[in-house]
Amino acid sequence: MIHAQIRTSILMTLSLILLAQVVFNPLLLSLIFALMILFLFYSLKDQSKALSRIWTFILTFIALAAIYFNYQTFIGIEAGVAILSTFLFAKALESKNKRDVIILFNFAMFVSASSFLFSQSIWMALMVVLCLLSCLIGLYRLQTHEFRQLQNSSGALQSDAKHVGKFLILALPFFILLFVFFPRLPPLWAIPIPVQKSVTGMSDSMSPGDIAELSQSTSLAFRIIGDMNQLPGRNELYWRAMVLDQYDGKTWTSSFVNEKPVSMQGFQNSKDSFDYQYLAADPHVMWVMGLEQSRPLQRNYELKHDGRITPVRQILQNQPIALQWLGNAQVQEEALYTTSVLEQINTKIPGRLDEQSRQFAVDMFRQSGQQPERYINNILQWYKKHDFAYTLNPGLLGENRIDEFLFQSRRGFCEHYASSFALLMRYVGIPARVVVGYQGGQLAPDRVSWEVRQLDAHAWTEVLLHGKWQRIDPTAIIAPHRIDGGMQDYIESDRSILGNKEQKWKYRQFAVMKNMRIWSDYASYQWQSKVVGYDAEKQQGWLSRLGIQNAYTSSIIMLFSILLVVLIYFIWIVYRNSRSVSAYERAIQQFSKKLEPGLHKQPAETFYSWMHRLAETAGQEQQQIFTQTAQYYQQQQYSFMQNPEQIKQFREMLKTCADTLKKNRKHLS
Repeated sequence: MIHAQIRTSILMTLSLILLAQVVFNPLLLSLIFALMILFLFYSLKDQSKALSRIWTFILTFIALAAIYFNYQTFIGIEAGVAILSTFLFAKALESKNKRDVIILFNFAMFVSASSFLFSQSIWMALMVVLCLLSCLIGLYRLQTHEFRQLQNSSGALQSDAKHVGKFLILALPFFILLFVFFPRLPPLWAIPIPVQKSVTGMSDSMSPGDIAELSQSTSLAFRIIGDMNQLPGRNELYWRAMVLDQYDGKTWTSSFVNEKPVSMQGFQNSKDSFDYQYLAADPHVMWVMGLEQSRPLQRNYELKHDGRITPVRQILQNQPIALQWLGNAQVQEEALYTTSVLEQINTKIPGRLDEQSRQFAVDMFRQSGQQPERYINNILQWYKKHDFAYTLNPGLLGENRIDEFLFQSRRGFCEHYASSFALLMRYVGIPARVVVGYQGGQLAPDRVSWEVRQLDAHAWTEVLLHGKWQRIDPTAIIAPHRIDGGMQDYIESDRSILGNKEQKWKYRQFAVMKNMRIWSDYASYQWQSKVVGYDAEKQQGWLSRLGIQNAYTSSIIMLFSILLVVLIYFIWIVYRNSRSVSAYERAIQQFSKKLEPGLHKQPAETFYSWMHRLAETAGQEQQQIFTQTAQYYQQQQYSFMQNPEQIKQFREMLKTCADTLKKNRKHLS
């Protein structure tokens, strides 16, 4: 029969593991785990309601079926961790004795640590530490419940957590020393990303409203690490994801020509070049958001024809990526495609849609003397003069989306302006395409990194003029504060872009979430860079600053440091024990050590009976000193007033006893 407090620890451990993995597990599997915890809870109240083996088998079979249905396999990171969790919960249902519980808690520690395969964030680390603490509390209760006094559940949990917490604190110095000094090998392998893993943030297509949804999220998209004094001005902070150059009347997608890698040999540094690092908030994102005119400095990343930067082989490794912004340097690219191919792709328009916009573009182009630069300027001025509004809630558009946006609603977000402007260019034969990414960002609380959030998601247009792609951002005409001040400041200064309904509530929600996420993301960044990112290279760099140049020296320092900690603990234990013993007890211990082995005070022997035993070995005339010493000790033990003079007198009496025994031994010899 398992003790109730031990069952409580089992419930607590399983609940923490479920919370740690609920975001990553299939919904049906999480529901089955919750049902198993519920059965354990009712069996805690009534042992007769324990789940039968047949129901344990049925729930386990359903859980395994859910895993296979969701992942189509039992092999891999997610499926493997889900199977381990299933077997853990099934083991909890059938645990009946002490041996089962020991296996269960040790298995739970392994399963909780496997959650790091899903995420290595600071919040996952916190959940794993709580799981570890819960398992250790359970093992501690398993050893102590047979001889401990009855306590209420909350008091027992607090007491057990206090004892286990002391053990963990004592182990913390050893953990820190091993973490800092233990030699780290370069990674021998990397974790591959699952094929059907969904990601948040920018996608490889765009429909009106997609980026507006992102821009209502305050979650972090990525972080830029480097010298912030070299960061370009805000009007140049365009973080490029990819080019979308195919439009079917509803959705923009990217064509095959953009997938061709570009050779790095044509890139030349300029005086305005800027080296920086890109750190994604989500390691599953498929491309790197670098400044326009940036190139990767690592071999496992490549630059594509449309300016996007992607890994050669996608791996789950959330480490900073070294990039270089080339500034205003002219890139001598190889001619991957002829001008005719690019013009054909980037002038294609859907048929039988938006006839009013087409006619408007033709008329405006004719009025501009069929000069592309003049036509572009006239279109931008037309946007500015006709009361277009910048909003996150533009409403739904019908089949002729461009017509309805340009001549009816005139309310939209950046993708509406970029999409309509690109089509107005294409209608008159000027090659144009939409670029998606992010624009702006904010300085992080540490003042040495730059944070770009999902609300900074942006879309703009590129036009092919004189054989070169030139950026045209119509949003800068409609809402210049969005570009100059950033989306966060723009929302704070003009709350109307959140929509007319419930503006005040939406703004409060936005402000609260933004502040919470700023500090949460900063804590996650510090954890990621200082702990998770502490690899062999960073360890060597940190140790070299301390004058340690090789792994052998590091290992020797680590061993000596561990021995020093052990010595400090030993001295502290001896000192604590000496402080916990009274002056009378120390005097008695010193007196006992000076005697022959047969005359030492026994552990279960009281001082009074010991003195009488010693008195029997002395003569009749000398027994009185032992009796007086015993009586004096008893008086002082129950006295509220103790001073050094009394302790000194007690020591003198013990010395007299020792001399008496010594004289008696000589007399007998």
